[in-house]
Amino acid sequence: MEGKTVAQSRVVMARSMQPTDANGYGNVHGGAIMRFVDEACGAVAIRHSRSRCVTAAVDHMSFHAPVHVGDLVTITAHMTHVGRSSMEVECQVHAENFITGEITHTSTCYLVFVAIDEAGNTIPAPPLIRETAEDQARWDAAERRRALRNRD
Repeated sequence: MEGKTVAQSRVVMARSMQPTDANGYGNVHGGAIMRFVDEACGAVAIRHSRSRCVTAAVDHMSFHAPVHVGDLVTITAHMTHVGRSSMEVECQVHAENFITGEITHTSTCYLVFVAIDEAGNTIPAPPLIRETAEDQARWDAAERRRALRNRD
């Protein structure tokens, strides 16, 4: 199976937050952000594996700043690690206030996806080709997170 680079599956998605995404105070629900994160990271996993993928785990997700109705939320997601069928995706979330132009980093998190066939059985994912020192550093950090997840 031919490997793929980090750049080949990178995804950037943006969307304006609407009143249906928020509570009565105009703050966007964390769950709305988490769903958007899952969609973006899932796109990375599907792009990398060219197969169906399911979310297997979400590492800790903190919200460092609020997101408000009207903000443009941009999610940048890329592959950090690939096992046999599992894939870890890193996600950065930023919110931009259209009026002031201020951009705020609101979250960083890591999601793990598993490549599956039509019957729901796991299938191998292509290896991840690390082209840069940064790619390798992210791989090494992902291996440490993977060891922590698997120590049960």
